[in-house]
Amino acid sequence: GGHYRPPHCFARYKSAILVAYRSQEKYLRHLLYYIHPFLQRQQLTYTIYLIQQVGTGSFNRAKLLNVGVREAMKDEEWDCLVLHDVDLVPENDYNLYICDEYYPKHMASAMDKFQYTLPYKSFFGGVSALTPEHYMKMNGFPNTYWGDGGENDDIATRIHLAGMKIVRTSPQLGRYRVMDYNEETEIQEPWKRPPSRHNTRKTWKADGMNTLQFRLLSRTKHPLYTKITVD
Repeated sequence: GGHYRPPHCFARYKSAILVAYRSQEKYLRHLLYYIHPFLQRQQLTYTIYLIQQVGTGSFNRAKLLNVGVREAMKDEEWDCLVLHDVDLVPENDYNLYICDEYYPKHMASAMDKFQYTLPYKSFFGGVSALTPEHYMKMNGFPNTYWGDGGENDDIATRIHLAGMKIVRTSPQLGRYRVMDYNEETEIQEPWKRPPSRHNTRKTWKADGMNTLQFRLLSRTKHPLYTKITVD
């Protein structure tokens, strides 16, 4: 089921790695190849969860991560929830997959596709780490973002509305490589910030973990991950 605990010591931290997934087989293999040894070198107790929605409708990354948190918390009292894009690989072993005690932590602070800088100041995408308490305090992620983009800004706003702030891993440590298997996209368009479609200030308390509805279709343990399929 993608679960590991160090054989020779008692791990100080237990982290659930949650990946919202949509049939990106190459990215997944690449990520698993790197992430298991990386996490084991950090001597963490961890499980990797893949959360997949059934059907061919619009992808809802934010809601899938809510589902992942709900399901992962049934297994273990996790210290940290690490929300991880499937196409990102960490470059620095000292980028610890543990939570900040006080605030939500943005870990992917330097991605190669943005020349190892943030695309804009409030960016919270890629990889982030929140304690279960942080997650519930901001009512999780919005359930209403269908299609790509936009939800990361909503989440950054939620963090501030819940009386918290974002802490960032330093750019020297928070370096990530973005895997790109679309050979034809050699010439990269300048990255545009997706437009916001929600009034987060009005909706955050009524759209999140407290209104999460889904149907659990299957929960299967593969050697390198636990796969949760939902409708």
